[in-house]
Amino acid sequence: MMFDDQRFRCSSLGHIMTEPKSKADKEDGELSEGAKTHLIDVYVSKKYGRQSDVSSKYTEKGTAVEEESITLYCRVKGQFFRKNTEHLTNDFIMGEPDLYEGSSILEATCIIDIKSSWDIFTFFRNIQKKINQEYYWQLMGYMALTGAPEARLGYCLSNTPEHLAADEERKLFYKMNAGFESDPDYIEAVEQLRKLSVYDDVPLSQRVIEFSVTRDEEKIQQIYAKVKKCRQFLNELDKKISNSKYIIVS
Repeated sequence: MMFDDQRFRCSSLGHIMTEPKSKADKEDGELSEGAKTHLIDVYVSKKYGRQSDVSSKYTEKGTAVEEESITLYCRVKGQFFRKNTEHLTNDFIMGEPDLYEGSSILEATCIIDIKSSWDIFTFFRNIQKKINQEYYWQLMGYMALTGAPEARLGYCLSNTPEHLAADEERKLFYKMNAGFESDPDYIEAVEQLRKLSVYDDVPLSQRVIEFSVTRDEEKIQQIYAKVKKCRQFLNELDKKISNSKYIIVS
């Protein structure tokens, strides 16, 4: 059937690995409502060639400062890490980790994924939290693909690129209805906004927050089992939609 060999990106595993609210469904390994919503998006993308992922300022910054954040992480750790360029896949999942330790990506002793925070506030909010579950499952997927026994998640506080900072200033101008750029209140607000874009005054050691995850074979098998459930759901959804004159929900 259409989705019998569907593979899921490691970055999306957090969606399908959420637990259902019902204890019985949880014990049976059933899909949560959140997982089903994600799978409907997956179905639409594959069936109709549409993408729901919309670029945001957060993803734009992450892409723009990737190299800067990697350099920052290496400087703080005092170690050079190899950058991965290989897209990895197995029978269930696929992904492309950022960095690794070891002679090759498939012989890695540790996988490292870098996340660039939008500003200093979103960065430091990570201190009091456990690792984000979405990223936990992403790292577990990377370890499944590479065989690595350990993975690390590095949040980095990098400067915001000029074009994104300028976009924020333009939004602020219209939001404040300033009228002219020499408006004293606007100038003061821009100064504060600029301070949220540049962090050269913050010690490097305070610009990286790291989480470590140990490989768990049981969790990896849970991923594979859930992928099978997801394929079944997608095939049943496709059958329901394809064999109907119009879609009947209830």
